[in-house]
Amino acid sequence: MTVGQDRAWQRSWPRLGKQVPELPPGPLDTDSWFGREAPLLLEIGSGMGETTSLLAQAEPGTNYLAIDVYQPGLAQLILRAEAMGLTNLRMLRGDAVVLLGAHTAPGSLSAVRLFFPDPWPKKKHHKRRLVQPDFVALLASRLAPGGTVHMATDWAEYADQMLEVLSGQPLLRNRFDGWAPRPDWRPVTKFESRAQEEGRISRDLIFERVND
Repeated sequence: MTVGQDRAWQRSWPRLGKQVPELPPGPLDTDSWFGREAPLLLEIGSGMGETTSLLAQAEPGTNYLAIDVYQPGLAQLILRAEAMGLTNLRMLRGDAVVLLGAHTAPGSLSAVRLFFPDPWPKKKHHKRRLVQPDFVALLASRLAPGGTVHMATDWAEYADQMLEVLSGQPLLRNRFDGWAPRPDWRPVTKFESRAQEEGRISRDLIFERVND
């Protein structure tokens, strides 16, 4: 980490962040952590935090929870949150699957966002991709009825896999006929900009949780 990131981490991580392996058993008490009751949104993979901070700023009425494994990225997100005066953002460092499985109550999430996850482009590495049937089944079980899962990727083959896996989950329904229109509110990430320069098209998918 840079000196500034390290200082931000020491200064604000105890208040804004938690390590997933250190969480107590059972669901995370997010209402107490945020100091209020509000719709809970989970963003998986916040990267260096530029998009995350802008999205959290745009939704002050949402308890915005971001998870990533990359400590410098989370530290940079702390710097952004401090500079922007965000009060509705909290962060977790660790495995999103563990968070969803062990520390997230069923039906507790209003939305989940997964923007530009690692595509693992080589065929032999496809099994490492996050978007698999078991993961989507777990994710869907944690959404409240009407809650949404929004994914985006610039890798065409991964986009097809996402569509197939999400469509195959009976608890989810596609809000659109195939791909979702790119929302104006989703900032253009550096990954998306690079994809555009390299001629790759980004695809969005927005599914919602149906009633059991």
